[in-house]
Amino acid sequence: MDQGTRSELLGRLAEAVGSIAVAHPTRVAIDGPPAAGKTTLADELAVILRDQGRDVIRATIDDFLFPRAQRYPRGQYSAEGCYFDTHDYHALNRVLLDPLGPGGDRGFQYAVYDRTADTALSPPVTTATADTVLLFDGVFLMRPELIDRWDLRIFVSTELEKTVDRAVIRERRVSSRAEIERRWRERYIPSQQFYFAAVRPTDRVDIIVHNDDPQEPVWETRTH
Repeated sequence: MDQGTRSELLGRLAEAVGSIAVAHPTRVAIDGPPAAGKTTLADELAVILRDQGRDVIRATIDDFLFPRAQRYPRGQYSAEGCYFDTHDYHALNRVLLDPLGPGGDRGFQYAVYDRTADTALSPPVTTATADTVLLFDGVFLMRPELIDRWDLRIFVSTELEKTVDRAVIRERRVSSRAEIERRWRERYIPSQQFYFAAVRPTDRVDIIVHNDDPQEPVWETRTH
């Protein structure tokens, strides 16, 4: 394991992205529990890669949700529902990951769903250059439907109890502490525990970022 500053971590991740030699855009997964710090890490890494002259697509699993009416057949707080009923992996592969992969035509859409309006989206198809980097953050990215679509796999690891406190800070303007805690303890944390038991995501990734202290992260490179 290595420990250092935030900028040292980001430099290491940028090096890892730069080391990927593929004939199509580099598809980077940034996996981890809710409130682990995935989005922040992906946004910071995007700035560095763009400064290095790379074209970057920033996309997130939150833009590939099923409509709200389809997401809760098992109930609003169901952990199984969180894992099985939430995300449209077929659409994600069809409009984004496969077009950017080997044999794809590089014509992609970055989203299929507007979570604020709870409506389907169909943004214009954009064509990526061959050296574009896709930075894609989200939960459950190492599951069988997606695992073979990534060229670099990063997992942002945080003690699950810490994610509750972070979520309360992040969402306190829109939800009560009791509501946030219930959602995390009944839905999100058990769904992560199910994911770990079923898939063992940290055994499948290339880099693990231990993000309990975002300013002094610890990271490890995995060999397979």
